[in-house]
Amino acid sequence: MSDKYDVVVIGAGPGGYVAAIRAAQLGLKVACIEKYVGKDGKQALGGTCLNVGCIPSKALLDSSWKFHEAQDGFQIHGISTKGLSIDIPAMLERKDKIVKQFTGGVTALFKANGVTSIEGHGKLLAGKKVEVTDAEGKTTVLEAENVILASGSRPIEIPPAPLTDDIIVDSTGALEFQTVPKKLGVIGAGVIGLELGSVWRRLGAEVVVFEALDKFLGLADEQISKEALKTFTKQGMQIRLGARVTGTDIKRKQVTVSFTDADGEQQLSFDKLIVAVGRRPYTENLLASDSGVDMDERGVIFADDYCATSVPGVYAVGDAVRGAMLAHKASEEGVMVAERIAGHKTAMNYDLVPSVIYTHPEIAWVGKNEQQLKTEGVEVNVGVFPFAANGRAVAANDAGGMVKVIADAKTDRVLGVHVIGPGAAELVQQGAIGMEFGTSAEDLGMMVFSHPTVSEALHEAALAVNGHAIHVANRKKR
Repeated sequence: MSDKYDVVVIGAGPGGYVAAIRAAQLGLKVACIEKYVGKDGKQALGGTCLNVGCIPSKALLDSSWKFHEAQDGFQIHGISTKGLSIDIPAMLERKDKIVKQFTGGVTALFKANGVTSIEGHGKLLAGKKVEVTDAEGKTTVLEAENVILASGSRPIEIPPAPLTDDIIVDSTGALEFQTVPKKLGVIGAGVIGLELGSVWRRLGAEVVVFEALDKFLGLADEQISKEALKTFTKQGMQIRLGARVTGTDIKRKQVTVSFTDADGEQQLSFDKLIVAVGRRPYTENLLASDSGVDMDERGVIFADDYCATSVPGVYAVGDAVRGAMLAHKASEEGVMVAERIAGHKTAMNYDLVPSVIYTHPEIAWVGKNEQQLKTEGVEVNVGVFPFAANGRAVAANDAGGMVKVIADAKTDRVLGVHVIGPGAAELVQQGAIGMEFGTSAEDLGMMVFSHPTVSEALHEAALAVNGHAIHVANRKKR
């Protein structure tokens, strides 16, 4: 006899655990299945994000930035830091403690909300039944009125650079280096590659990033990506665009990378190599052949704008479905699905999902960029304000970058906010809040922003859209 639930969630990452908690809050009987095991050998909730992604990488980014700032940025404040050193094992221990704190927090939230946590691999069968296989291979079957597939994603592996011990690693392995590599190679100049490359560059590694595309950060606004490339190069990261890795060879704990670029075939050797070319849905053995749920050749589950699959009562959220592979996108999809199961008419605005790269300076954006709008034939007005003219940023010795606001030339409605600089993620979120309510650039310009704050850069950029900026020369006047 099988156990019956209103909702069974497969996967306890940002999409799955949030969906489970919200469904339980709405009075539904919920079970959540997760197979991931932490370093202590016990089930660890939170998925890639909490265990080996968002949270641990930000811990290392923060630690490495503090070291870099103490080493190279304190002197301007009159602070001497002679004899400074970094204890890598202590840094990693802090990272692990933070991970354990938050995964334990999800466990506590499950208990508080009455979610049944089940350890094992979940597989959707026909008729909305879910088979659970535990670590010993024992199987049980759960019955559900509704099933939410939230299986997440995993790093893409490439044939020219197969993962090897601790020399060629993926993003997970890059969080565990016990010493600072003298020379570090990174394949992929996307979010993950830039963040992990930044961590070890700040700590003293010589970093070379290989990017097969000729364009840097193609998803970002072109003006922002050009500024980012200039900034990262100044920080000492060697970013080779149009560089396609063709092979690797390991000898004497060194990896030689073969690649082709505009100069032809070349080779470089490294102590460590990180493969960060993106992620793919983790949907292997997730669906029985007669489950009725469809997915494409890449393993992406077909789902509509409400995350409903081809089977009534079965939903899919997060990295397993279309759209950006972002934790916050997965979480909001989880909330939407839980509320729709409970009879609410919730929808999600996919046009306003913010993107953030947690380098220093941060890079973030929401809405459309200038090149997208130009391609669509939309006439726009653009306001740009540099942090070099922002008092708070200059006082903090963190005045690189800019805020860019793009508005419809006819209606003045804000269509995009793009930032590279201090607090970029927070400033873009301010823009997202305004855009959700249909703000115009004039609306943002008429609001009172406290002084001195970096938020004033958003205020001035909005004013600059219509030629009204106060603390920078305007491109035009009205």
